[in-house]
Amino acid sequence: MRILRDFEHIPDTDRGASAAIGNFDGVHLGHQAVIDLARMAGAEIGAPLGVLTFEPHPREVFAPDAPPFRLTGSEARAHRLEKIGVELLYELNFDRALAELSPEAFARRVIVEGLGLRHVVVGADFHFGKGRAGDTGTLRAFGSEMGFGVTVAELVAGETGRVSSTAIREALSEGRPREAAAMLGHWHRMDGPVEHGEKRGRDLGYPTANLSIEGLHRPKFGVYAVFVDVLSGPHKGTYRGAASLGLRPQFDGEVPNLETFLFDFQGDLYGTHISVALVEYLRPEMTFDGADWRAQLIAQMDADCARARDILAVE
Repeated sequence: MRILRDFEHIPDTDRGASAAIGNFDGVHLGHQAVIDLARMAGAEIGAPLGVLTFEPHPREVFAPDAPPFRLTGSEARAHRLEKIGVELLYELNFDRALAELSPEAFARRVIVEGLGLRHVVVGADFHFGKGRAGDTGTLRAFGSEMGFGVTVAELVAGETGRVSSTAIREALSEGRPREAAAMLGHWHRMDGPVEHGEKRGRDLGYPTANLSIEGLHRPKFGVYAVFVDVLSGPHKGTYRGAASLGLRPQFDGEVPNLETFLFDFQGDLYGTHISVALVEYLRPEMTFDGADWRAQLIAQMDADCARARDILAVE
């Protein structure tokens, strides 16, 4: 998959795609349905499969002080899109200049003149252009006028209602990662480079791989059974484990992060990229008191890992 970020300087070889348009936060089942329609349209006209999205997310531009909400960062989103067969990712820089384009200017300058898209697919709730003034009807009209095809995808419903990034965030906030996974079509994952921590886990017999969750939506704090994909380095592969997500109240933590213990693993993961899939919520964060707090904490971690092993053994 090729990633292109400047719509005004696209090589001719990367123009002419059939592209799904949207933010694709989480790449959930609704997003995948939109992308599948773009794939089918592209197959009919002999066009490569593309995705047109934006970075940063428009909400981060218009509401920079809002709480973190993203399910995936740009790197994780690109990784997921590549896995489902996207060939061209147009990840345009979303700034005030782009936001000020009228719907007609966006269609003409970005879709036609910039990217040369032959077909576009959007969801039924799609809006675009300054003030979100353009909608699917507007887009269809511009397509007829400017020479690109338009398909509007119906919204996807799951077992508990409409599939949306908002519903997925709610499920994760309430400690229901399996419900989130049913809407995503895959486990919810948190990706990034392994960072150096304070090595308290190693001192307790549970060395962990630490990830920052800065800028991402925060699932319910606590302990999870997880799958871990090591994406780079000599230990590349898939592992089972248990992870603690939160502030580490036992040690007066101030910045939330994700600390993951990989079962039956020995090695150094610092600097490698890993992807941690939340499978099941085990318990909330806890603190332990008294002179034997370390023994209490270790016993709880033993119990957490035993339970996580049982859960993951049948997945």
